[in-house]
Amino acid sequence: MTDRIRDFLRVRRDLGQDEGPVMVLDLEVVRDNYTAFARALPDTRVFYAVKANPAPEVLRLLAEMGSCFDTASVAEIEMALAAGASPDRISFGNTIKKERDVVRALKLGIRLFAVDCEVEADKIARAAEAASVETAEIQVFCRILCDGAGADWPLSRKFGCVPEMAVDVLEHAHRAGLHAYGVSFHVGSQQANTEAWDGALASAATIFQECATRGIGLSMVNLGGGFPTKYLKAVPGVESYGDAIFRALTKHFGNQIPETIIEPGRGMVGNAGLIEAEVVLVSKKSQAEDEVRWVYLDIGKFGGLAETMDESIRYAIRTEHDADRMSPCVIAGPTCDSVDVLYEKQHYPLPVSLSIGDKVLIEGAGAYTTTYAAVAFNGFPPLRQIVI
Repeated sequence: MTDRIRDFLRVRRDLGQDEGPVMVLDLEVVRDNYTAFARALPDTRVFYAVKANPAPEVLRLLAEMGSCFDTASVAEIEMALAAGASPDRISFGNTIKKERDVVRALKLGIRLFAVDCEVEADKIARAAEAASVETAEIQVFCRILCDGAGADWPLSRKFGCVPEMAVDVLEHAHRAGLHAYGVSFHVGSQQANTEAWDGALASAATIFQECATRGIGLSMVNLGGGFPTKYLKAVPGVESYGDAIFRALTKHFGNQIPETIIEPGRGMVGNAGLIEAEVVLVSKKSQAEDEVRWVYLDIGKFGGLAETMDESIRYAIRTEHDADRMSPCVIAGPTCDSVDVLYEKQHYPLPVSLSIGDKVLIEGAGAYTTTYAAVAFNGFPPLRQIVI
């Protein structure tokens, strides 16, 4: 927690404005994170993954700093444009797009698109005709599947094709008149292994070589996201990832290193935000002395903590009683849905003195919380965000 967030929460409590859970995000941390990425990979363009946190204040700051933007929908494209980004700084990175959305994106000036199959390339070519855009102006990159080992939140199967198929997809796009631009992959979100990019870059280099034999000159590798934020465990610094990625690029591409882009989301905003929540109930399910307590918060899976699914992301939770004795707990949310349990398989240690009405601080909550809390399930309002 930054001093700025600490001061803000103190004033908020003094004014009696601390009703309901809230996520507070410190823009100065986002500024520092962007600078760190730019320094760690100086020859790589940063495309912030808007889905991580699309707060207008975040997008405006990053646009002013020169960031590009990875978007997954027309709505996100419009957000990035409204923040001050020009169309040439925006990619439509979702491989699953409605044709009319591609048309709309093209009319908004977007020219960089992700694909992972031939039919998606055909869709973009048809949309170009509908939008009266020359197909040769449109750059497409093919996403490939890769091993997400080492990631807390793997991103496999749904997006991408096997590397061997990518060559055919790119050749098909080329024959449709599109600019076959490059390859993309994602090594998995919250990737703790700095060497995870090596295997994917080996595949990318092979695709570059095979495309060259077919007369197609690729020029870009999208290194994706995966850069972690700190939760309970320490993670390597951005500099370590930059060094490892550069070594892998040199290893597989030699002196002909392609253009590169990265798509940090969690690594850009995760550690910038903190959720203040409240204990609603502390109880047991039996009278047994060793029975674990159940701690119910006023926020749960449906209120912004969806990434606790399968207990993949384990947030650091702080209280004012952390100097007291700890005991194992199950932590759950407030809704009437039985899946709204955050940590049960692996019990979470919390102070024995924790009681109803106490505040808890959930750290590293700047990414994928407010965006997952868009619906007022059970009548609980979506998670409120305050940017300072």
